[in-house]
Amino acid sequence: MARGRARHTAGIVIDRTKLGESDLILTILEACGCQARAVAKGARKPGGKLAARVQLFCELDLLLAQGRSLDVVAEAQLECPHAALRGDLARVSAASVVCEVARLTSFPEAPDPFLAPICSRALLACEQAVDQPHLDVVVAAYVLKVLSHQGWRPVLSECVACADPAPSRFSALAGGALCESCARGVEGAEPVDAATLAWLAALVGSTFDELLAARVEEHMAAELLALVHVWAATHLDARLRAFEFALSV
Repeated sequence: MARGRARHTAGIVIDRTKLGESDLILTILEACGCQARAVAKGARKPGGKLAARVQLFCELDLLLAQGRSLDVVAEAQLECPHAALRGDLARVSAASVVCEVARLTSFPEAPDPFLAPICSRALLACEQAVDQPHLDVVVAAYVLKVLSHQGWRPVLSECVACADPAPSRFSALAGGALCESCARGVEGAEPVDAATLAWLAALVGSTFDELLAARVEEHMAAELLALVHVWAATHLDARLRAFEFALSV
């Protein structure tokens, strides 16, 4: 291999696309927060040396060789497989949402050191969640934390339009909470109570450890996940297919 034509990196496999009969194109969230794509040759061959190392959700130590259009995986060492996610539909669905949003919020040659650590922690939290409500809360928290970090943080303590301290609606289009008066002209403004708004604020401000230890009712977790889905779909301007599937589980 020519000097200067390979690079060492670490990252999380956040997407995989079939290429030819036996290869995969990996989408990787690198430790620096950049998104990279690389070909894993032979990764779909049974018993291939890369097959078990480049699964979705895996955290890898990688050597990437420069190719004609995409990098090629020259070496891959498995650092964390997140094995507890596999074989459990609810956990796979939750982790898939994490990876879907990670893919839509990271970009090539755009480092952001916030992104990889929080993605890794969210995947671990999906393994640690004891039930479906806590899985829902983990996913909603990850998505809202990342979007808030990137500039789409909802206003929750007061009406986003008039600063009324007792809002009772929530609108992704408006930017957060609304009072009844201001919500009249906003299509799709959902009714919310103070407890829901407090939970939305907690999703942004609390750690994953705190959220995993908190008591949350099933209906509240489902409502939070649905509200965050609309928030993400609106501000990312994308159809979130993994998110839609998770809502149906």
